[in-house]
Amino acid sequence: MKVINEDNFEKATDTGLVLVDFYATWCGPCQRLSPVLEDLQEDFDGKAKFYKLDIDESRALARKFSVMSVPTMIILKDGHPVDRMIGYMPPEDIKNKLAKHL
Repeated sequence: MKVINEDNFEKATDTGLVLVDFYATWCGPCQRLSPVLEDLQEDFDGKAKFYKLDIDESRALARKFSVMSVPTMIILKDGHPVDRMIGYMPPEDIKNKLAKHL
């Protein structure tokens, strides 16, 4: 999964359906979630884009999106947040949330 930051966030998320995983390298649940998102990325190939954003390196974006804990996944549609998931979630739950916005 591609890691984005404050420099390329807007361009990466401005069109289509995008899931951004706000994470931290020190976060255990974030590490458990990563392979789940990798698998889901394959399921949604061509339908949704998946990105990771390190909150320690992109603090302004974490503040902008009110990320208080990690992992936080925010679903954006054409650059606008439409859904949010906090904490580790089972793949089926993430899949269902994304499918709602296709």
